[in-house]
Amino acid sequence: MGILLRLTAVLLLMSLMCSAMTQMSSCGPELAALKRNIKKLENKLVIGAWRVEYLTRHKYSRPFQSTLSNEDQNPQMDNGTSDSSNVTHMNSLPPAGSLMVHDKDCSELFDRLRCPSGFYRIRPNLHQEPFLVYCDMEDGGGWTVFQKRRHGRVDFNRDWVDYRDGFGDFKLWNDEFWLGNEHMHSLLSEGKNLVKIDLMDWDGQRSHAFYENFRITDESDKYRLQYGMYSGRAGDALTGGGGMVEQWSSCLSGMQFSTRDQDNDRYIQGSCAQENKAGWWFNRCHAANLNGKFYRNGIYTGQSDNGVVWGTWKGLWYSLRHTTMKVRPLVFLDAMGSGAGEM
Repeated sequence: MGILLRLTAVLLLMSLMCSAMTQMSSCGPELAALKRNIKKLENKLVIGAWRVEYLTRHKYSRPFQSTLSNEDQNPQMDNGTSDSSNVTHMNSLPPAGSLMVHDKDCSELFDRLRCPSGFYRIRPNLHQEPFLVYCDMEDGGGWTVFQKRRHGRVDFNRDWVDYRDGFGDFKLWNDEFWLGNEHMHSLLSEGKNLVKIDLMDWDGQRSHAFYENFRITDESDKYRLQYGMYSGRAGDALTGGGGMVEQWSSCLSGMQFSTRDQDNDRYIQGSCAQENKAGWWFNRCHAANLNGKFYRNGIYTGQSDNGVVWGTWKGLWYSLRHTTMKVRPLVFLDAMGSGAGEM
């Protein structure tokens, strides 16, 4: 700020001097250069002020270890020289990608800012880089969405690497995506959470399923699925339904993740992922597959039940229109103060 004021004063003085001269052309180049330097400094000040405001609003601060002495304001600092005996330097700040991220999931973001639904960056673990997620701040708020189907424009029949790293569109509220198994592992690894699966058919009817302590293991264990108690209205399709036979062949608890190029299911005669055109946790094969082929108008026919299905609600030959899988802490005081979202 002091440098900017001095340059502004010099500019004013030169303008007065040049106005007194008969030949203004002699001052033209110097004035133009000075104006450019002042404009650059103004831009830097605007950016600096924005960063300070952003960091203050998002509660990021690092205390200075010492105050600067008068000698530290010497212009020699501009040339990269300084007296190390008179100043104690701060440790370097983290890179900008990490600097702007405060929250480990959407529930922390909701608690802190009560912001609207949209895409935000979170950082579940300090050792990893932040990544983009969709936060559902309706339905009680604080939900981190890790799967969404809406219009069928994103192909979910993909290889292992795509499902590991994530794919889809992350721009609009109705974009389709899979967050990625690696991100999901870091987000879900602690358990003690509540996953809500929202479902909608082609007539606009809605249903849902809740699962407590939903988590997946790491890649070395093929992102094995584990979950706890079920509740809701759509039926416990992840466990295969009510019968023993169905559960033996369709229960997904303890199943590893499979894709068309990595077959980790229990179906000896073939590959569930190839047959069902999706990456998912398969047994022999499933009663639920929300990453299946997107069929319009609900009821479909084919060689296999490979649609977007939740068998305990609409059956295996009805492909759903909208699905969302989202998570937040098991103990969470929502916007209504009830501890539970919209049922």
